[in-house]
Amino acid sequence: MAEITFIANQNIASTHKLIAHELGSGLGFYGADYGVSVPIGDRQGSTWLTNSTGTEVTHQLKLHNTKFLTEGSTSVVGTVNADGSTLNLDDLPNYLTPLNIRFTHTEAVRVQNCKLRIFDRSDITDHADGVVTYVFEARHPADGPTTSISNLSHRGITDGDYWTVYDATVSDDPADMTFTSSPGISGFNSTSADSSDTDKWNNPSDQTDLLGNLHTSVQHDWYTAISAEPVTIGSKTNFGLYFTLEYL
Repeated sequence: MAEITFIANQNIASTHKLIAHELGSGLGFYGADYGVSVPIGDRQGSTWLTNSTGTEVTHQLKLHNTKFLTEGSTSVVGTVNADGSTLNLDDLPNYLTPLNIRFTHTEAVRVQNCKLRIFDRSDITDHADGVVTYVFEARHPADGPTTSISNLSHRGITDGDYWTVYDATVSDDPADMTFTSSPGISGFNSTSADSSDTDKWNNPSDQTDLLGNLHTSVQHDWYTAISAEPVTIGSKTNFGLYFTLEYL
């Protein structure tokens, strides 16, 4: 049986929790703490697991926070973690992203045409209401943030390290963001271009067959940095994430 699940990465080492999206659970973006509003034109200072209205009072969990900062000359600069440190996107390790998207199957399969879209939770051809969203797929399964270890060569978007922007202020339909085909368990699969650089993984044993798009597995993982910027006042509840793929 095939299944897609969404997993929240908590702001505690090696801790995560399944998001019960079918029950209205999801990510919430706030200011410095839970329930604190984000000013118009700014981005969130913290990311949480909460309910569909962002009002959960007893079970909210603080997650790793990835915040869009500013555009640079060659890329968009990076992420703010709990300690306030700033990273370029190409230095962001998988485990510091707030969201792990996971596909599982009872048989080992390839996955392709992996697509993400931000929409209004009602119609996937409509932008989220009143919020600009920034999304980045991390392909950096190292054990820490570092400038000496680059992203894996096998990636969905290969022409630069930058955020994909979903802008609620434009009238065109939201476009699909391409994610990596067959990333494998924990996103470890890559290509032979990385065969000589075992430092790109948490440890050398994580480097497996390096088959790129041809890799088969019972589990495929994508790691997603996400940042939100309100353009109008008020809570943003018409705001959702859609993910689709083909498997064979």
